[in-house]
Amino acid sequence: QGSLLYLDALGTAFPRALARRGTALLHWTPGCPRAPAGWPLPTLYCTPAPAGALPSRAAALRLQLLFALRQRALHVLEAGLAAELHDALVALRTEWPQLAQELALGRLSPQPGLPEGVRDQLQALLSPDAARAAELRAECARGFEGIAMRLWPQLEVVVVRTAHGAERLYCDSLRQADCQGLPFYCPFYQAAGALLGVNLWPAEPATRFLLCPDWAFCEFLPCPANKEPRTVLLDELWEGREYGLVVTARPGEYRCRTGEVLRVAGFHKQCPVVEPVCRESQTLSVRGESIPEEQFCQSLCRALRMWPGARLIDYVCAESSLLGDSSGPCAPHYEVFMELQGLRDLSEAQRYKLDQCLQEDFPVYKSFRFKGSIGPLRLHLVRPGTFTRLREALGSPLPMPRVLHEEQLLRLIQGSVVS
Repeated sequence: QGSLLYLDALGTAFPRALARRGTALLHWTPGCPRAPAGWPLPTLYCTPAPAGALPSRAAALRLQLLFALRQRALHVLEAGLAAELHDALVALRTEWPQLAQELALGRLSPQPGLPEGVRDQLQALLSPDAARAAELRAECARGFEGIAMRLWPQLEVVVVRTAHGAERLYCDSLRQADCQGLPFYCPFYQAAGALLGVNLWPAEPATRFLLCPDWAFCEFLPCPANKEPRTVLLDELWEGREYGLVVTARPGEYRCRTGEVLRVAGFHKQCPVVEPVCRESQTLSVRGESIPEEQFCQSLCRALRMWPGARLIDYVCAESSLLGDSSGPCAPHYEVFMELQGLRDLSEAQRYKLDQCLQEDFPVYKSFRFKGSIGPLRLHLVRPGTFTRLREALGSPLPMPRVLHEEQLLRLIQGSVVS
């Protein structure tokens, strides 16, 4: 039902979006070829399903990109996560000469993460296309601003399953550069492994989801929570208020607190329409100060404007407790890892700007810093490509964490620190 609602809304807003083989799917589903819509639509996609099921995320996205490049008459670019489309277009920037050669010859190059049997299967779907290869070389040589519309002139919309929370950073980056001039549509709201809502307004810039009452049993905890919290149901929600989401959707998993906070934006007939606000699991707190990911990102972007020439590519945080003994004899603090473009290093004064912005934006944090209960934030720069490897290490197509809780992921990113 959700998939049909999505396709109906998409086709109404963008009439050519459902053209046969007019959609390129960029989505990594290791061991399980499946579209983000939740069901196979073989006539819709020009990208073969086995390409997305490879064990290597980088190899899967590169192969899907290659098959997308073959199809000049694309109408839709679809991705499970905005980060997947972002990383595929980063691969285009770095590997376009080799991609053009593969298009011209109609032959796949050997690459890590591509088993020989799958390579032979996909190779049979290719044929030489020198004209398309020449077009790719010409457009990439001109630069990459607005590259999506130049490579696929009939492109109408970018569809991403998850475009809120951590994925918003990648959507903003794509809108400003590679996908300049294209609308973004996020069709589904999912939590705790269940499909809960659908976005019926593809042409509107604000992402809102209609919660469907019979898809799962949802309860809501009013925010901020009382000492004795009591859940309310769909018909008890108030417009403009925020609620924590509790879901019962699968056998054996009852009344699961998803960690998602929603704001009621209005009602469609009698059903609430909601906007995701934040993920509670991505809140920074070493002394109970609680800094949500969205507000932390706003402080980070404010500090970024004080670093002339710097452009944020990606970032992640960790609480010092995850470091264990390696953090040394210091007060609890935040560790922040960033990939920047335009700056190779930051002075100590520049690094302190982020801590200063957090103190200005969060009085409780400032109070703990003044008393010495929280130590100064430590900011590290990492080498290019670090976050692409981090997403590969997650092992499944999940939204990017902004607060790390696993030591192995922390060790991976510590090993890429350059400053």
